[in-house]
Amino acid sequence: MGPLSFIVTLPLAPVRGVISLAELIQRQVEEELHDPASARRALEELDDARERGEISAEEEEQAQQAILDRMTGTAQLATPEKE
Repeated sequence: MGPLSFIVTLPLAPVRGVISLAELIQRQVEEELHDPASARRALEELDDARERGEISAEEEEQAQQAILDRMTGTAQLATPEKE
């Protein structure tokens, strides 16, 4: 890269920095979402909450399914039910 192209592209440096930061954050989030240890901790927290009576069995089951769907990448967007 020559000095002229460096000067011309210099104003875009902050944009490239923000894009790089966003890509790094995205990778970290995806790793956390698909980490088995993270899913296990979340499932254990659900189990503890159920034992303390903070959530019902149905709520626990729904939350477990959401955690497993998130981990496997099969989470569905909520859609309104048709009547």
